[in-house]
Amino acid sequence: MAAPETAPPAPNSLKRIVAASLIGTTIEWYDFFLYGSAAALVFNKLFFPDSDPLVGTLLSFLTYAVGFAARPLGALVFGHYGDRLGRKKLLVLSLLLMGGATFAIGLLPTHATIGSAAPVLLTVLRLVQGFALGGEWGGAVLLVSEHGDAKRRGFWASWPQTGAPAGQLLATGVLSALTALLSDAAFTSWGWRIPFLLSGVLVIVGLWIRLSVDESPVFKAALAQAEQRKAEVGTVEKMPLVAVLRHHWRDVLIAMGARMAENISYYVITAFILVYATTAVEMSKQTALNAVLIASAVHFAVIPLWGALSDRIGRRPVYLIGAIGVGAWMFPFFMLIDTAGFGALLLAVTVGLVLHGAMYAPQAAFFSEMFATRMRYSGASIGAQFSSVAAGAPAPLIATALLADYDSSTPIALYVIAAALLTVVAIACARETRDRDLTAVDAQEEEAGAAPAATTADARTA
Repeated sequence: MAAPETAPPAPNSLKRIVAASLIGTTIEWYDFFLYGSAAALVFNKLFFPDSDPLVGTLLSFLTYAVGFAARPLGALVFGHYGDRLGRKKLLVLSLLLMGGATFAIGLLPTHATIGSAAPVLLTVLRLVQGFALGGEWGGAVLLVSEHGDAKRRGFWASWPQTGAPAGQLLATGVLSALTALLSDAAFTSWGWRIPFLLSGVLVIVGLWIRLSVDESPVFKAALAQAEQRKAEVGTVEKMPLVAVLRHHWRDVLIAMGARMAENISYYVITAFILVYATTAVEMSKQTALNAVLIASAVHFAVIPLWGALSDRIGRRPVYLIGAIGVGAWMFPFFMLIDTAGFGALLLAVTVGLVLHGAMYAPQAAFFSEMFATRMRYSGASIGAQFSSVAAGAPAPLIATALLADYDSSTPIALYVIAAALLTVVAIACARETRDRDLTAVDAQEEEAGAAPAATTADARTA
């Protein structure tokens, strides 16, 4: 009979763990999004100066997409060692890698100084960023999911998810302040480096907090059981990746499908919108950045609310609200922006991000509950990050190319709607996981010889 799920930690302890995950993910997303914003605003001029403006933007977004290509590799490597060694050690490493790469971008010579070596070095550093972020997400959400109160797992696990809008808010806020204080010439010359160099300070703060928290108790219990089993019967534990792909391939595909609308819509709403608003609608950079800034603050506030709602009505219903809502909002989204008014732009981006939050908030708990503990880091990371190659990576690139080819927002709206339909299908095929006991899932895997937890009767919390 399965042991009951580990008792929740004291409130102060849980809050410290949530804070450690949130601050770490905020810093990592700040670094990642900072590149996206800079790619839309200045990198086309600094690293691809021989191209016309729109082609330069496309090339700039191509290096942006390269970061996503490295995320699956990060998911595999960090997932493997995170399931073997623990969540905490890998989270510290991911933060060091991301922060170091971002700081180095701030010191990078431009095309005018070293020629074609500049975009090559930029691409290498972007690869390091993607590799680190591919390993960051899974560990951060699992550390909270495996510590938290099972009845409020959706709420507590949604807090690391707020690191994305917090990072976006921080990155956009810094860029917005610099563009307001500096002339275009000064910002393009040296001002853009400041937010990248600021990452070094943020990493020191993040490391200090992350090193102060304990390893996941669910993971420590599962590791102890595996070692005891090995000592008693001499069984050789399968590699986490092999176990995931053999027994949880269906869950991985569902997670990948669930990510399509969430990932594509987010990067269209926050990254591509800077291009669309400044080129197609001819609004100022400052206006576009301010709209994303305010909308990101609202996004940050609603994610825990959506997470709490998923504890009450389930992960699937909340996720479906977001997927259907984002698809339905795309045509009004572009119609509002085309009016070239700040209020309309702000409404378009804010509603889009609120609906995105309905997918993003329950995602952490939802993906965590699909897998057993000794393959959870690998399973959740693979499902989340492999889809990013087909979803978030090319989203700004595809949207910019569609705009260049058709000079219309209609194909871009249809692109996001198609992703929303794919996500609706994936969620319709998923099983509800809200009441699943993480330790009982481990016991089921053990008793069934590592049979997929999703195909056995769900373990319900007492």
